Amino acid sequence: MDTVSVDVAAARSSASIADARERARAFLDGLVCPVRAEAAETVVLVVSELVTNALRHAGGTCTLGLTARPASIEVAVHDPSPQPPRMRTPDLLAGTGGFGWPMVNRLAHATRVTATPNGGKTVRAFLPRHPPPQHVPHRAALPR
Repeated sequence: MDTVSVDVAAARSSASIADARERARAFLDGLVCPVRAEAAETVVLVVSELVTNALRHAGGTCTLGLTARPASIEVAVHDPSPQPPRMRTPDLLAGTGGFGWPMVNRLAHATRVTATPNGGKTVRAFLPRHPPPQHVPHRAALPR
């Protein structure tokens, strides 16, 4: 099982988020059994969303963990806040967010939030290594 752990700080949060995405790409590129490009981009998107949420809402630091399993990639973000992410109506006008957590839940097989003994939490998303092929409707042959 391949794993990596990365500490992310919000000294320059946009740079930290970009660094987390790059480290996720490097992790995925280094796997012995690679994931398809579509699955890799989904993992990177989920990393970006979870790290962004942790830096924005949980005190400005977090640790990113990535684990490759036979059928899935686990993205785990630990932060010092005990407050779990919540579903809320996305804010289309004021720009205060609300899009990330619902999107992560749609993309993942499963998500899990667990409290840690030190008062923080770990948010996990389990993403398929090989997403099912997209259904393309069959087009009937036109008469000639």
